[in-house]
Amino acid sequence: MPGINVLAGISIALLLLSTCSALYEDQIKKFDWRSVHVGALKQSRVDLNHFQPRLLVSTHEDVVALLCPKTGAIMWRQVLEQKPRGDIKLLQVSGFSVDSSETAAAPIGKNLGFDMLTVQGHAPALVRGWNTNIGTIEWEWSIMPLNSEKAQDAVWFYSNSILYHIVPAWRSHLEVTGYFASSGHSTGSTSKIMASWITKETCTLSGTFYVCVDGKQLISLDLVSKSTQVIRTALETEPQGTIEAVEGLNGVVIVDGKLVSVNKDQAVCTALQGASYAVGSFNYRKIVVSAGLTSGNLKIGAVYLDNCSPVPELQQTLQFPEHFGTPTLNSFDCKLKRNGDGKSCMFVFSTSAESIVAVQQGKVRWSREESLANVIDSQFMDLPLADTEGTLESEMKGKAGDIASAFLRRISTQAVQIRSLFLHVIGLGPPPTDTQRAGLVRDSFGLHKMLVLLTRNGKIFGIDNISGKHHWQLYLPKVNSFDNAEQMRLVVQRTAKHFPLQPLCAIVAKNSVNGNGVLYRFNPITGLATEGGLLQLDFKIKQLSLLAETEKDFVKGILILDASNKVHVYPQHATPLANGMYLYTADVKSAQLEGYFVKYAGGQLSCTHIWNARLGGHNSEQQIIAVAGKNPIEHVHSQGRVLGDRSVLYKYINPNLVAFVTQAPDATHKSVLNLYLVDVVSGSVIFSMTHRKVRAPLSIVHSENWLAYSYFNEKVRRTEITTIELYEGKAQANSSVWSSLQAPPMPLVERQSYIIPAIVEALRETITERGITNKHVLIGTASGSIIEMPWHLLDPRRPIASTTQGREEGAIPYIPELPLPTESHINYNQTVARLRNIYTAPSGLESTCLVVATGLDLFVTRVAPSKTFDLLKEDFDYILISIVLVALTSGSLIVKHLASRKLLKQAWK
Repeated sequence: MPGINVLAGISIALLLLSTCSALYEDQIKKFDWRSVHVGALKQSRVDLNHFQPRLLVSTHEDVVALLCPKTGAIMWRQVLEQKPRGDIKLLQVSGFSVDSSETAAAPIGKNLGFDMLTVQGHAPALVRGWNTNIGTIEWEWSIMPLNSEKAQDAVWFYSNSILYHIVPAWRSHLEVTGYFASSGHSTGSTSKIMASWITKETCTLSGTFYVCVDGKQLISLDLVSKSTQVIRTALETEPQGTIEAVEGLNGVVIVDGKLVSVNKDQAVCTALQGASYAVGSFNYRKIVVSAGLTSGNLKIGAVYLDNCSPVPELQQTLQFPEHFGTPTLNSFDCKLKRNGDGKSCMFVFSTSAESIVAVQQGKVRWSREESLANVIDSQFMDLPLADTEGTLESEMKGKAGDIASAFLRRISTQAVQIRSLFLHVIGLGPPPTDTQRAGLVRDSFGLHKMLVLLTRNGKIFGIDNISGKHHWQLYLPKVNSFDNAEQMRLVVQRTAKHFPLQPLCAIVAKNSVNGNGVLYRFNPITGLATEGGLLQLDFKIKQLSLLAETEKDFVKGILILDASNKVHVYPQHATPLANGMYLYTADVKSAQLEGYFVKYAGGQLSCTHIWNARLGGHNSEQQIIAVAGKNPIEHVHSQGRVLGDRSVLYKYINPNLVAFVTQAPDATHKSVLNLYLVDVVSGSVIFSMTHRKVRAPLSIVHSENWLAYSYFNEKVRRTEITTIELYEGKAQANSSVWSSLQAPPMPLVERQSYIIPAIVEALRETITERGITNKHVLIGTASGSIIEMPWHLLDPRRPIASTTQGREEGAIPYIPELPLPTESHINYNQTVARLRNIYTAPSGLESTCLVVATGLDLFVTRVAPSKTFDLLKEDFDYILISIVLVALTSGSLIVKHLASRKLLKQAWK
């Protein structure tokens, strides 16, 4: 019996080996790459005189990191808790304090003091001391304020080894509490300073001074003085914008580009004029550096603080690339050298395009594109054809159908190609185009594409999806996302498949100044503006959609519904194609849906309101938290599912079906989540379902006849995934055309829930060119891993017990827990911090799907849900198969010769 058990175990292991997939060591980073970021710069401290030169930064993405001053590479990075707990209020580096003579470093071997101190959050507020050499936390303490609502606006500053916590009560008073920085012990009772003039919009903290604007004067308080008194400083004119503090100058603020001091012990140079300032030392003297952008040139100047005389060694002007946006000087430092020529000074800038730029010796030394930490949309674009393939494509599109003309055209084309080859060999041929020189040519399998990324602040990138190289980038200033929690949109109006026409993409956004729409059209391969480039619309955008049909130029028009329910089409010559289109809108706060019908008559477009639905409930407490439609480029290969009795269960494939998820608090169940499947053409609710005692985070994916969504179950405190499949039944109403106005009866609904041992942040289905490959669901988790989950594990038709019919269908018996084997993590050890979205696109191979995961980091790879059935493996033995073919061919010829001789001998007998 033991021998039989061992044999059975070995047999099961061998069977399981055939179902496993893994990543070989030599395949690491061969089909994928990762880009690591820190986010938009908030505070920085550059120190070039440290025994190891360093650049310490804190960012708006709640990250602290150490960058290499020479290259900008990340030496270490710590991703803190998410907002509001991780919001960094203060970054204090040893030796960089209000009193420049003070150092907060601790003696060697002691756990007191700090290299770097951070304060984050407000309820509780976490104070941490860091070892900047390796990026570890040395100590930590926290405080919980009595009033957490007031503590949201609290500020901190460090002075003389004391950490001060200032909690403002607007239009009333300030509460100031001091703590010993290293231990967290209070220095005494909280002092309350009456200040009825303070407001959130007009006040700031400058060192130890709390400064506010009141008309043509500054009203300030010295928070560390023994006797608090109100200091009033007159201004020449009323400030046009907000005031900003200058780090390193106690009691100095920037008012309309000029320095104003409210501290009688701190003199400033009032004649200085600049967009941003930083304080440091040069030749052992304290200086103030100003920087500003003028006509595309960055001008940097400096003056000595003691006598306001200029520092000619630091005066420099350089051309600043437009795609960086508007620069703001964040910090600088100079190496202590005897010659003092100023060439050893480094200036660190943050920009409106969320870039980090280092300037040294009159040129940009390095830059980091941190806007990629906030990608909101993505598209994979096919690359253009090579010259020979393009010529062949043009020839194949010829209108002449007779054989003689096709033959002549083929001969003339080959003659031109031979001539071009000869001229290229002798060096007289035409130079290669920019795209050819950059290697942007379509490959045989369609795996090489241009990855176009749109970021939150309006910056657009064109990135090679194979190498990760940034081929181009452009920045749209003064654009923003739409109201109603809707992001900017990146739409593809024409792909690269229509040679010789160039591909065309468009950015649709909102003008941050007047709220009207903005349309920017560009070539996604080169990044150059086309079709007029930037277009400022004179109306607010309410909804938009791509037209289904195109004209001769193969451009899909953009149908826009404005705030007054009028419709517009861009380009305008595609206006007649909008006839018969349907649109819908969804108000997130009121959970109200509205449907519209677009009609073209008499050369004019009109829009008719045809239906509306209220999903907010009887008390209108429900709010929409997720909307999921189907991918418009998706192909459904199989319209039915074969059952165990060989009958067919037809899928309910409604292209107009959209899933809406609403959530509201409930007195009995804490939180209630509702799912609605709505046909957005007719306005009918196809299916609805309610979950009680569940809440966000919620992720949803909708494809073919199924959808899957994840949520947190508060009752059992775990993450669950619910899957739904819709079927028409065993008879199909219409196999060729779908009509929502003549829809079949309500579908049959199969549903099931599963337990997943991870926090889900994103869901996305794989997509291929023809839809033949099996569907897998990509699950992004809070830990930064991306899990490839086969749909048959999420199938709601999984039977409770193993039955004959279930085995015939290939359904796995139902088990509540979903397995997460390590080999299903497609990003292995390439963790994606703060993963938010996953985007997929088909490749030229039916078996392969392209994937990009975005968050704080960027990860690009490709997956093959049904393996690479249409591609030979890398280790395919070409030599062996060639030998076998030669041997078989030679053997057949020899056998044929011997057989003929045998027949000849038999004939002579």
